Amino acid sequence: MGFKKRYCVYAGLFVLMFINYLDRVNLSVAAKPLAESYGLSPIDMGYIFSAFLWTYLICLIPMGMLADRFGGRAVTYTTLGIWSLAGIWTGLASTYSSLVASRLVLGIGESASYPAGGKIIREWAPASERGIAAAFLNCGAHAGLCFGSVVVGSLIVEFGWRESFYITGIAGLAIAVLWYLLYRRPEEAAWLGSVERNLIRDNRGQIATDDAQKLNQTAALKGLLRSPTMWSLALTQGCAGYTLYLFMTWLPSYLVASRGMDVLKSSLFSAIPYGTAALLGLGLGWLSDRLLKGTGASNSDRRKLIATMLLLSSVILAAPFVDSIWLIEVLISVSLACVATAMAMNIALIADLMSDGRYNGVATSLLIMGGNTFGTAAPIVTGYVVAATGGFSGAFVIAGVLLIGGSIVIMLGARKPISVANEAELGAGQIRVATEEI
Repeated sequence: MGFKKRYCVYAGLFVLMFINYLDRVNLSVAAKPLAESYGLSPIDMGYIFSAFLWTYLICLIPMGMLADRFGGRAVTYTTLGIWSLAGIWTGLASTYSSLVASRLVLGIGESASYPAGGKIIREWAPASERGIAAAFLNCGAHAGLCFGSVVVGSLIVEFGWRESFYITGIAGLAIAVLWYLLYRRPEEAAWLGSVERNLIRDNRGQIATDDAQKLNQTAALKGLLRSPTMWSLALTQGCAGYTLYLFMTWLPSYLVASRGMDVLKSSLFSAIPYGTAALLGLGLGWLSDRLLKGTGASNSDRRKLIATMLLLSSVILAAPFVDSIWLIEVLISVSLACVATAMAMNIALIADLMSDGRYNGVATSLLIMGGNTFGTAAPIVTGYVVAATGGFSGAFVIAGVLLIGGSIVIMLGARKPISVANEAELGAGQIRVATEEI
């Protein structure tokens, strides 16, 4: 067919998450000068790191419902603007309470990114491309962490930690405007050819219709919460998400405290694992799609890949026994890349297992809630571990055990597809959860 224009949308998801995580990593890179400005302890910083996740978790399901009802466009540009303004507020904060409040608002805005992204994948990606589309979405996050670690570190050294928040916030506002102007669904995208439009529509499965009132979201949510598969996927995402947030919030501080680096050098060394995760994640996303195209392949192949990635990521258990900084970098890079791939493939697997794509937004919300429930605990638990032991060994052990547990859960639990029928089809708002095994 030549150039696939739908890949422009996948690239747009990459940029969306790039900005999202650029805003998130800003605080972790600025942790040392910020803590010195406010006189904060490791426990205080643990709560600051975790604050945005409190509202993030509360708003995930409502944002998923909004994405299902209104589509990815409106939800994305509105919430992108909200979290970008919150990032600017972080730089303006003059008190501890104001700093916490800015992170709470950041969580509200950023809670829409993955639900809306999951909805857009269901709208734009043929079933055979969901792995690579989800990889673009998730790898944008790690590219943002990679780029942010270097650039934010340089901005802090050159201008100060407050100014770094102003610059990243303004970049987010610019992307929000571009998303408003350029993004449309396949049915509405004038720049999309008819052949490619029909290919997408014929191979993506069911999505929301223009008659949004037909969506029975309350009944769908109840059905999803009854599904053992949904719980297994959310728990697996949580086991992976714990390690992601451990790295995202504490990696620069670990390099400063345990390896004697300054802010700029720690940001450079933090960038290497994130860059590795972004590049390797795209390749493995492509591989998962190829596996599903093989003779006799099924969604179980994607599930097996997720379990393998989680087992490989548990190499972080070896970190306490390694002295070489470069070997530490290898361990963290492998662990983070495999965690990133597992989390992206979970998003693709949700789209595979949901027979009714009209509710893909709220299903993705539940998946991400699982990841971020554990993620909320990671910075706080790590703060207590560091305060109690004076090091990070215990934090790495906790992460490694959870990763092994996640690989077991995904293999044993996520074996049944989820089929949600609306009220008109079943009557009285009943939900049917399919019980056939993959």
